[in-house]
Amino acid sequence: KQRHLSAPVCPFRHSCHCTKMPMVCLTDFEEYAKEHLPKATWDYYAAGADECCTRDDNLLAYKRIRLRPRMLRDVSVSDTRTTVLGTEISFPVGIAPTAFHCLAWPDGEMSTARATEAVNTCYITSTYSTCSVEEIVAAAPNGYRWFQLYVYRNRKVSEQIVHRVEALGYKALVLTVDVPYTGKRRNDIRNQFRLPPHLKVKNFDGVFEQENSGLEEYGVPPNTLDPSISWKDIYWLQSLTRLPIIIKGILTKEDAELAVEHGVQGIIVSNHGGRQLDGGPATIDALLEIVDTVQGRIEVYLDGGIRTGSDVLKALALGAKCVFIGRPAIWGLAYKGEEGLREVLQILNDEFRLSMALAAGCRNVSEINRNLIQFSKL
Repeated sequence: KQRHLSAPVCPFRHSCHCTKMPMVCLTDFEEYAKEHLPKATWDYYAAGADECCTRDDNLLAYKRIRLRPRMLRDVSVSDTRTTVLGTEISFPVGIAPTAFHCLAWPDGEMSTARATEAVNTCYITSTYSTCSVEEIVAAAPNGYRWFQLYVYRNRKVSEQIVHRVEALGYKALVLTVDVPYTGKRRNDIRNQFRLPPHLKVKNFDGVFEQENSGLEEYGVPPNTLDPSISWKDIYWLQSLTRLPIIIKGILTKEDAELAVEHGVQGIIVSNHGGRQLDGGPATIDALLEIVDTVQGRIEVYLDGGIRTGSDVLKALALGAKCVFIGRPAIWGLAYKGEEGLREVLQILNDEFRLSMALAAGCRNVSEINRNLIQFSKL
């Protein structure tokens, strides 16, 4: 049961102290969200697969990487700007595709779009949005957006959404390849997690109704995703659209090489926030072999475990062009909607700029390189 619809200022408690709390780091937003979101909603966002080892290792892996500080480098001026697919963004942190933003804040993905437009970074809109792609574009018409795509057994459903987002001005397709089946998230099963009746997967409003037997799996009928998806479907997708295609969910050098061979424009090194396969590598640990395999032929990005500006620096030093945050974006929305997400992004930007100066002696993103980090022997 949602508790936030009658409170226009703060969506959770009338006696809320959110305007008084000093939010210093992303963990502060996490603690606020855990305290104020309904338990089933918090459990859904926090969930990892099975024992959550991979989810947790996404964070712990950054602690095993040390920085090699350089001094006396004149860091009086710094520039955090970079480009993704040739488009300039204000700093190398974007928003990863995450579902159901309206569970965290009434305006949901529209607030996410406004925040990322204001900060001038990339927002990857999820297929499983609780606002439609049209509503998202209308909320932030000048925002830079990619669209995350799943492939369904009914291929016409996927084709139609591809044509919709291309017509709306989305700049790339992000094909998620690590969900032939949905991972086992124990708390969602215990909670019998369902979208509340007033919310739905807006991009498919009415599409699956004839298939709906009253059951649902994360907002759509079960068994709608196509487990037969394979590398040949990259060519099928390329035949549908002129948009660049980025593959999300690559964790090995073998699949990175296949991605390049199949003509995609980018890879997101991702384990779905540890929500799919438990026991796989942390994304920052998988990054190195993928960057070394790709050798600059296409852009490589990363999500999973980013919590500080120094995490961003470490990922870039290991070869990521940009990183994307998932759960921290939800925490920002839960705190104060668009304003809360802007605060999350601003904190990361400030921390990243500080890390560039203190740890790396870097004045701009292009000066970040592998010499800046070492792996702990602990």
